[in-house]
Amino acid sequence: MTFAAQELRLISSLVILMALGLFLALPFVLSIGSVVFLPLVAALILTIILSPLADKLAVWLPNFLASILALLLFFAILALALTAVLGPALSLYDEVPAMAEQVGKHFSDLQMTFAWVNELNEQLSALSGSEGSQRVVLAGPTILEQLAFATPTVLLEVLLTFMLAFFMIEARVRLRRRLLLERQQVGASLKAARAIREVQDRVAAYIITVGTINLGVGLVVAFGAWIMGLDAPIMWGGLAALLNFIPYIGPLLMVALLGLFGIGSADTLFVGLIPAIAYVGLHAIEANVITPTVLGARFTMNPVLILLALSYFGWIWGVTGALLSVPILLTLTALVDQLGRPNIIGFLFGEPLFQTNVLELASED
Repeated sequence: MTFAAQELRLISSLVILMALGLFLALPFVLSIGSVVFLPLVAALILTIILSPLADKLAVWLPNFLASILALLLFFAILALALTAVLGPALSLYDEVPAMAEQVGKHFSDLQMTFAWVNELNEQLSALSGSEGSQRVVLAGPTILEQLAFATPTVLLEVLLTFMLAFFMIEARVRLRRRLLLERQQVGASLKAARAIREVQDRVAAYIITVGTINLGVGLVVAFGAWIMGLDAPIMWGGLAALLNFIPYIGPLLMVALLGLFGIGSADTLFVGLIPAIAYVGLHAIEANVITPTVLGARFTMNPVLILLALSYFGWIWGVTGALLSVPILLTLTALVDQLGRPNIIGFLFGEPLFQTNVLELASED
């Protein structure tokens, strides 16, 4: 038994090292092959989210039509949300130079108020003997040129994503039957059934619940923007709802946008900061009272894991990766809960890697 325990510990160490190597090498593979891997992962998440809707529609419609209708409903909601944001944003594009000039004026006034700080900085620079250095700025491609180069790739990825999602949703019944009935052991079939149900229920319920909460946040922000006299209140509401899907980073970006737009369109700096301050108060209530109460303990995740997933997938796939980070994290945690959570900290102190001790099971047999 001692030799078997040492052999099991050696195998567990190799498993941890392989998992660590995969975690470090995966970003480079996924980023290089993003044209293939990003649509595949996005299609998997869409399949998990839309499969319950397709199952309900399949009661009255054939599976083929139910799959198409579920995907079209999601596409219609997404297109409506983007239209609500992008349409008014394009109409406000002509006002950006005037707002930038107003922001510069406010900050110039603020700089004159704290002119003694600049004088102190100049005196410290003179005492340290540092001289102003010249910077060489290389001209890069314009925004229009970047959009022109990126548009074909984005269109290809979107088309591939929806095609993969359709075929996965349409084949969901056959996939479930294959996973459940083609197992040689009854225990493996039950574990596969529980894993599929837990992943689907957790991810779909989370997206629907959070989407409902974000819709409420968007309506409140739109109403508040209308009350405060901001231009395009529907745009601000839609933007608040969309950015709220990205934990922590999305609300911070919303505060920055409201602050810059408010300062650029207000007469004084304090009045311009009122929309951002009001949104901070709304987000504090939503994040600390409403969302935890509605979601409950089942969807509570470690904030460190959320930030790690945001930085990890955001580094790989940018904004799209940040949007997919929480559903991917939910999927992985649901699978880990069903298949077995590794006891990595305890393993470092001599405990088994998994809670189920294989040696004890072997001795009982």
